Amino acid sequence: MKLELKNLRHSYDVEVLHRLNFVLDNHKSIAIIGVSGSGKSTLIRLMSGLEKPTSGNIYINDIPVSNQDYRDHVGFVFQTHNLFPHLTLKRNITLILEKTRGKTKEEAERIACKYLELLHLSDQVNKLPKNVSGGQAQRAAIARALSIDPKIIYLDEPTASLDPILTHEVLTAVEELKGLGKEFIFVTHVLSFVRDFADYVVFMHEGNIHEHGTIEILDNPKTIELKEFMEKVR
Repeated sequence: MKLELKNLRHSYDVEVLHRLNFVLDNHKSIAIIGVSGSGKSTLIRLMSGLEKPTSGNIYINDIPVSNQDYRDHVGFVFQTHNLFPHLTLKRNITLILEKTRGKTKEEAERIACKYLELLHLSDQVNKLPKNVSGGQAQRAAIARALSIDPKIIYLDEPTASLDPILTHEVLTAVEELKGLGKEFIFVTHVLSFVRDFADYVVFMHEGNIHEHGTIEILDNPKTIELKEFMEKVR
């Protein structure tokens, strides 16, 4: 994956990201870490195309994020599963495939069952989200993101609302996706997952990319801010 940020700024009531300039190439799984309010989730939403930056540009694999073809090949998993509560796990996927990807009912069912099975949910396909565990619902959300065959999957703290047991369940399922040939950019507070899954780490601090490198930076931070962060989350 190639990632390029050019003079990237974003504001809500206040400026959240401060003129970021950054280039990264040849990594398949990028972790974004930092304390709450450091700009992690904002950055990942901008990179995925869910929001437009206040100013500046983002290129992923040399394609502008504003390009519709890029957005058509992106999957996003939110902090909460965001499944339609009145639809079964399977229908949550088939509906998207039929309405946004033009799949027939039969094609959509085949794809939905394929990814629900991949996420170990074959016995839950006809249940409503309220009738499965939080971890199962989040795995169904990951299956839904995969079902559109994205080139890049974004995960924004996908275990933020889960207890430690369900967190382990979901992250283990994500790690099993490594062999799919997808690229990943994810935000998480679970450092063991970063060590297991990421091949590059971006540390955010007060709206800036403060330090970055391969996962070895977690053990040998160069800045006092990353060192203090690591001491708090270990």
